Amino acid sequence: MTTSPILHASTQPAVVAEPTSLSEKLLRGDVMATACPSREILTHLTSRWGVLVLLALLGGTQRFSQLRRNIGGVSERMLAQTLQLLEKDRMLERHAHKVVPPHVDYTLTPLGHEAAIRVRELADWIELNLPALTDGAQPNGPGELPQPAP
Repeated sequence: MTTSPILHASTQPAVVAEPTSLSEKLLRGDVMATACPSREILTHLTSRWGVLVLLALLGGTQRFSQLRRNIGGVSERMLAQTLQLLEKDRMLERHAHKVVPPHVDYTLTPLGHEAAIRVRELADWIELNLPALTDGAQPNGPGELPQPAP
C-alpha cells in the first residue's frame, strides 16, 4: 500500500494570478520582458548621468549651471538630455522663472527623491567596496580595457 504525501496549506505553492491580456501585463510591469515600459525608465535612472543627476539633486534644488559644475565631466548637451528624460519620467521638476537672463532650476519629485535614495545606497555600496571590486589595482589605467594575452 502506497501512501501519498500530506500537503498542508503552508507547504503548497502560492497561486499567483497571471495577467491575461497584454495591457494587464504592461500595467503590472515585467522588467525582464523586452516590451516592458519599465525598462526605459530603468535605463534613464541607471545611466551614468541619470545616477549623478539624482545624487546631485538629493542636496536640494539646483540650477543647470550648478548641476554642470557639480557633475564633473558631463557635457551641456548630455546634461540637458538627461534632465529632459528624468523630467519625462517624473523624477524631477523643471521650474523656469520669467527673468532675464533665463533662470531654470531643477528639483526632485517625491518619486525622484525615493529613487535617488535607492541609487545613493548603491553608489555608497560601490564606494565602500571599491578596493575589493577593483582589487586595488588598475593595470591598464583608468578607463582602459584589458589587453588580450599574446
